[in-house]
Amino acid sequence: MSPRNVEKDLLQREKRINHILDSALETIAVKGIGSVSINDIAAAAGMSIGNMYHYFKSKTEIISEILRRGQTGYGDHVTRIAEQECPALEKLFMLAESWLALENSWAYTILIHTSRLSDASSEEIRKAVTERFTNNLGPVAAMMRQGQQEGHVVSGDPLELAYYFVSLIQGLTLQKVPGAEVPIRARASSIVALFAGRAKR
Repeated sequence: MSPRNVEKDLLQREKRINHILDSALETIAVKGIGSVSINDIAAAAGMSIGNMYHYFKSKTEIISEILRRGQTGYGDHVTRIAEQECPALEKLFMLAESWLALENSWAYTILIHTSRLSDASSEEIRKAVTERFTNNLGPVAAMMRQGQQEGHVVSGDPLELAYYFVSLIQGLTLQKVPGAEVPIRARASSIVALFAGRAKR
C-alpha cells in the first residue's frame, strides 16, 4: 500500500472516530453512563455493532475518549485565551461567551459530572476527569490574578474564584438541555460582572 493510501486510510479512520464520539455524546448524557449501551451508541452513529468494534473495544473506552478529548480541547482553548494580550475581564468574557455558545455544552457538563458520580464509572475515569478539571482551572486562575493586579477583579484566592466562575458557567449550561430549556438567556457580560471589582484609583 502506498504512503498516500495509508494517509488516506488514517484520515478516514480519524473522521469515523470523530463521528462516533460526536454522535455518542448527547446519547450518553441523556441516557446516563450506567444505562446507555453500545447498541445505543452504534444506533446514534448509524453504524452496526460489528463496525463499531473496529474503532472502540467498549462503551467505557468511548466515554473515556469523549471526556479526554473534550477536557483536553477545553484546556487548550482556555490556555490560548489566558495567553492573549488583553485585559483580564475581556479574557473572562471570551471564555464565558465561547462556552455558553457551544451547542452541546450541556451534554459535556452532564457527562463530566456523572462520570465522577456514577458507580458505572471506573476509578481510573473518575480520577482522570477530576485531575483534568482541576488542571484546567489554572489558566482561569491566571486570568483572575491578572484582573486583580489590574484592579478589575474582586479580591480572593484566584484559584477559588476560577472554581466558582467555571462551576457557574457549567451550571448555566445545564439549563440548555433540549426540550427542557429555561427561557432565560445567560449573558457572558452578566457572569463576568459578578467577578468584577473596582478599578484602582
